[in-house]
Amino acid sequence: MLRAITHLPADTSRPAPLDTITLAFDERRLRRKVLTTKGGTEVLLDFPQVVTLEHGGALELEDGSHVEVRAAEELLYAVRGRDTAHLVRLAWHIGNRHTPAQLEMDRLLIKRDHVLKAMLEGLGAKVENATEPFFAEHGAYHSHGEHGHALLAR
Repeated sequence: MLRAITHLPADTSRPAPLDTITLAFDERRLRRKVLTTKGGTEVLLDFPQVVTLEHGGALELEDGSHVEVRAAEELLYAVRGRDTAHLVRLAWHIGNRHTPAQLEMDRLLIKRDHVLKAMLEGLGAKVENATEPFFAEHGAYHSHGEHGHALLAR
């Protein structure tokens, strides 16, 4: 089994990857786990602290090769408000329920949950199905030593 020695951010120059690994939002934040690449190679990730594997980043393996990290497409809701103030209120209600959200200028993305959908529609939101990679904000109590991963605008 190959062993990952570090995580390289997306903007790091490196040779072509040995393979790729595609992970959902919840799977990209970890400290110790055996991951399986697209080609079936097992990689042991055992870091001293929790890391967030960045989309487009890579795991550097002990033999010097790299495995590129990809964000999986997920079943989400795209939430839109009538205007910016309404969208901010909707974001507050989502956050009040401790629900991970991707914050963008004109919409919020959350994982599909019929109860939240009904609540948001009751608050006047337009809620549509979306299937795309999810880059939610990490909570205020997570490590601040990481690079930001959520996108404000795409």
